[in-house]
Amino acid sequence: MESRFSDREFSATFLRVVGVIMNVRGRVIVTGIGKSGIVARKMTATLTSTGTPAIFLHPADAGHGDLGMITPDDVVLMLSHSGESTELGPIIQYCKRFAIPLAAMTARGTSTVALAADLCILMPEVEEACPNALAPTTSTTVQMAFGDALAIALMEMRGFSADDFHKFHPNGRLGAQLVKVRELMAAGTDVPSVREDASLLDATIEMTRARLGGTAVVDRNGCLIGAFTDGDLRRTVTGKQNLTESVGRFMTVQPLAIGPEELASEALRLMHEKNIMLLFVCDNSKLVGAVHMHDLLHAGVA
Repeated sequence: MESRFSDREFSATFLRVVGVIMNVRGRVIVTGIGKSGIVARKMTATLTSTGTPAIFLHPADAGHGDLGMITPDDVVLMLSHSGESTELGPIIQYCKRFAIPLAAMTARGTSTVALAADLCILMPEVEEACPNALAPTTSTTVQMAFGDALAIALMEMRGFSADDFHKFHPNGRLGAQLVKVRELMAAGTDVPSVREDASLLDATIEMTRARLGGTAVVDRNGCLIGAFTDGDLRRTVTGKQNLTESVGRFMTVQPLAIGPEELASEALRLMHEKNIMLLFVCDNSKLVGAVHMHDLLHAGVA
């Protein structure tokens, strides 16, 4: 085996690793010792959270029963800068004995790990950043980049969407950013709406009932054609208009709206951009909901 791959060989091997993982029926068993083990843990977490089932196997525990977590349907991904860590020996032997696919990432093409692997990604020659050129720094950064590239390639191959991402990240700020508008919007009778021929008084009563700071104006088919807000009402009263007049004369025509399947973060962006507090939700022009900025902020969308 050559000690170093060309760019073409590296790309070809990388794609083969992606292909093996895509076609495996089980999980990716990621393993490594020392600093490579820490990177392997992070790689496991990234793979798992992006649609590729993965589990970390600690080499020190492998020979004490944890080899049992590896099944014939799995693939083992082994990280080792030197390729000579003795703790990895039992895992290599197990893979060979039971024909478990073994993919490796190492810096030495003639090392034990490289020669034992079915597929081997050779790390580029890099100098460690520490003053003594010994502490794993630059090399672990390269390993980390490889792991992220692998996860992203698998995401694209699987068509992993924002919806899928939200399933695995329901909590925290990230989860809030991936919430759909339909999950936070007011719906049914909680959505304020009046017909175009309704009076200003009727529109005011509807706004007061719903307490969202505005009301939608819909046609007889329930399609959104306008919006009437607290601001519109204040401007109307200032003009000393008769409250029996039609709201259609004072509404905002063709107001901004969003679909129920859009991300809540997109709704918040539109509100900030247009300086509005209330956004109506439409499905094929038909009014189905309303979302207020306070609802988004309360849910942690920011």
